[in-house]
Amino acid sequence: MVKEYIESNQQRFLDELFDWLRIPSVSADSRHKNDVRRAAEFLRDKLASAGVDTVEICETPGHPIVYAEKIINPALPTVVVYGHYDVQPPDPLDLWHSPPFEPVVKEGKIYARGSCDDKGQVYMHIKAFEAMMKLNALPCNVKFMIEGEEEVGSENLANFVKENHDRLKGDIILISDTAMISLEHPSITTGLRGLSYMEVEVTGPNRDLHSGVYGGAVANPINVLSKMIASLHDESGRVTIPGFYDAVDKLSAAEREAINKAPFNQDNYKKELGIDEVQGEKGYTTLERTGIRPTLDVNGIWGGYTGEGAKTVLPSKAYAKISMRLVPHQNNHAISELFTKHFLSIAPPSVKVKVTALHGGEPAVTPTDSEAFRAASAAFVDVFGKAPIPTRDGGSIPIVALFKKELGLDTVLMGFGFDSDAIHSPNEHYGVKNFLLGIETIVSFYKHYSKN
Repeated sequence: MVKEYIESNQQRFLDELFDWLRIPSVSADSRHKNDVRRAAEFLRDKLASAGVDTVEICETPGHPIVYAEKIINPALPTVVVYGHYDVQPPDPLDLWHSPPFEPVVKEGKIYARGSCDDKGQVYMHIKAFEAMMKLNALPCNVKFMIEGEEEVGSENLANFVKENHDRLKGDIILISDTAMISLEHPSITTGLRGLSYMEVEVTGPNRDLHSGVYGGAVANPINVLSKMIASLHDESGRVTIPGFYDAVDKLSAAEREAINKAPFNQDNYKKELGIDEVQGEKGYTTLERTGIRPTLDVNGIWGGYTGEGAKTVLPSKAYAKISMRLVPHQNNHAISELFTKHFLSIAPPSVKVKVTALHGGEPAVTPTDSEAFRAASAAFVDVFGKAPIPTRDGGSIPIVALFKKELGLDTVLMGFGFDSDAIHSPNEHYGVKNFLLGIETIVSFYKHYSKN
């Protein structure tokens, strides 16, 4: 019945998703504030038509949260669905093969910003709920909490959760904002890295200078910043910040062996990325480097003249955005403080340095021995014909740790995207098949979870 409902409504589901994807809900760009709200209103309306009891747009000091619920019997289990409707900026626009907010399907994939992260995956939950309602097959209570600030740190969601303990009472959090290995090798994410996101500013002279007149006599902030950044890793690929690794959870040989059992072809990995070689911390595999080890990366760097043609300028300032992915039991506030102290200490006297912590979140590990995890595994068996492989995800969903701390609830991370879906990059895409199978698997999860 469910499969038939999905198949008969497939085009409508996709058309609705495409309408949502056309709304440029970029939370990081204040010019899109009204678009972010339009995306929230779209979601509110679709939840209402799907059959929730109540739905509202909850205001915050930033972008709003869409909250909805369907309570069929308070004695039954309650699943709290979390996701986000905001998206990353689409830049650089010239690298997109098609406009980022004009979704197109090519070779079975939906190309658009937010198609995978996270509108496409959130919409699976809306359509799964709709299917269960239409077929009179909803077996338990559901609450939806979909925010508009995940891509900028979920600053206001934390306060919303703290202020709404009673409203958010439930038994399990269900999230689809992660990836799986492949359709042939389904997987469930069991661990997420945390995040510390910093911005640094290096100032030299009090104004931009003529590089011919002053070059060689006055420190160039871009040169200095580049040297400082380069010093943040040693020759073995380890981060050089004192104390950075002090709290890192050390995995056993057996745990590391289990991680590396996941299907992975390094030659295909390199080919898909267009690189000749991988790199990273010495002594660890690619899967370990991206899943269980902390990292430091420059996400953006700028300063001086970057326009067309030439301008021989020695800039006054240089900037960089730097993120650190964290693992259990690192703390994002502690790491931000260590970074700040170290970066200030390595600055030469020829420049002034300012360090700002923009946002962050804690790492999280989800249990694999819970009824909810077993229900998720059974759902994958139903739809994909095989048990999912537990994996560690290199990305961050800071709210997972907050849900555990504030609500006492564990999370099941049922993601249906692929690492190759170019999230946060030009030409983000999401498989139509992934989208449809995701809806079916979510429905199956509810069936199995309600039996416990």
